[in-house]
Amino acid sequence: MKKLKVGIVGASRGGAYLKNYANSDRTEISAVCDLDQSKCEQVAKDLSLTDRQIFTDYGQFLNADTDIVVIGTPIPFHAEQAVQALEAGKHVLSEVTMANTIEGCKQVYEAAQRAKGKYMMAENYIYFGFIREWKKYIEEGRIGRIHYAEAEYIHDIRKLLFDKESGETFWRTYRPPIHYCTHCLGPLMYLIGDDTIVKATAAGNKNTIVPDLWPSTIDMQVALFETKQGRGIKICRSQVTPRPEPHTVYYSVYGTKGFLENTRHGKDVVGNRYFEGIDKQTVPFNCYENEIEAPDFAKNSHGTSDYYIAQDFLDCIEFDREPFLNARRAFELTLPGLIAQEAAVKGNVWLDVPQLD
Repeated sequence: MKKLKVGIVGASRGGAYLKNYANSDRTEISAVCDLDQSKCEQVAKDLSLTDRQIFTDYGQFLNADTDIVVIGTPIPFHAEQAVQALEAGKHVLSEVTMANTIEGCKQVYEAAQRAKGKYMMAENYIYFGFIREWKKYIEEGRIGRIHYAEAEYIHDIRKLLFDKESGETFWRTYRPPIHYCTHCLGPLMYLIGDDTIVKATAAGNKNTIVPDLWPSTIDMQVALFETKQGRGIKICRSQVTPRPEPHTVYYSVYGTKGFLENTRHGKDVVGNRYFEGIDKQTVPFNCYENEIEAPDFAKNSHGTSDYYIAQDFLDCIEFDREPFLNARRAFELTLPGLIAQEAAVKGNVWLDVPQLD
């Protein structure tokens, strides 16, 4: 296969994919777009790109010679940019979440159904090494049928919400914590398998840690979800609760024959498991984010998950395979968070999650 030409929009978050695709023997970086001209110029210097390969205008960028567009811009731009790229005939790898509105999610889904190119949402936490290992255990029947799962993503990003000295606010200021739910729901629904979330509720509507800048500064949100097959899921999210780095990303899944869980204690890699009929008691086991066989340049970028999601998307294109994180699943992973926020505002009511069919 000839090398695929990759264009990156959003040089900051897109930098992880710049590195991965620049080091791949299947791709080359052919265009970069960012509103900050200096960032484009730095990328051009690092990768020996010409002035004609860097852009500050997204429309001009889409006219560049690219096969793949990687969207690493702020979430409010994802829907419009993904739709435009798909309509321009590009394959699209879009950062999470799919969009920040129900209508935006629908627009991307519909554009993906019409498009010749492939769409994939870059929910990289599914590609953590230990999540992929858990999937094998579950497929082998080690914990039986999953009936309950939960996750926590507690990450103090107050510095990304506002500048303490100037008072300047940033785009995340307008994002409720539970909107950013795919790092929790993505791995859980991947492990569960063929099921979808149909109902949602949530608690958490007050901001006492940072009294201003609602809704991003809601202290903590706890969402409950019910799936089509009757499973229960709980998620805790906060963007302002004080917790020193490393932040916590915690998962647990309970089945009819046992459970799997990692740790809440930062980068401590020891979790716990119990396989009924195999283990006599709870057994500590390793939960590494990195895949040991990954190349050195791929490490320390959300473990090695950014590398594996980038490679998986190339496999989908090369072998004409539908991405697991296609537009349908992106819709199904993004919508519950949007509906949960609506439920919290309405007073912890249960609401139906819109379905595609």
